[in-house]
Amino acid sequence: MSRTKPKDLTGGCQCGAVRFKARLLGRGSICHCRMCQKAFGGFFGPLVTAHDAQWTRGEPKWFQSSNAARRAFCGDCGTPLAYETRFGLELAIGAFDDPTVAPPVIQVNMADKLPFFDGLTSLPARTEISDEWQTFLAGIHSNQHPDHDTQDWPRPEGTK
Repeated sequence: MSRTKPKDLTGGCQCGAVRFKARLLGRGSICHCRMCQKAFGGFFGPLVTAHDAQWTRGEPKWFQSSNAARRAFCGDCGTPLAYETRFGLELAIGAFDDPTVAPPVIQVNMADKLPFFDGLTSLPARTEISDEWQTFLAGIHSNQHPDHDTQDWPRPEGTK
């Protein structure tokens, strides 16, 4: 019986200075603790256990967010990348090139969940785009690193 070799699951920061890969992911979660809210600058922290993660380009900077945990981020662009305790490393789900590889399956630290969180999906959605906004969007040139590994960083001037 032939076994397929596990695929590298890659990701990194917004600017491309720090990249990672992993093959063996554990449980994806949404953490509602206040430290995750602040670390991600959002309503929660989306994380997945990564049993074999490796940094493949650059090294993140670390912030000791408590006596029990530290958090990794890109020192150039600030992207949150990881959370580490004595139990192991968890990677930020949104930092994966394909975040769908790590869907959250559990919510944790519910005492800090923001009271409006459960109602977010029922908010009205704006689907019409004004001409002014369309023009604005058409003029945007992204400096974000592409969602795949690249040979060089930073990207050579004039290339996409």
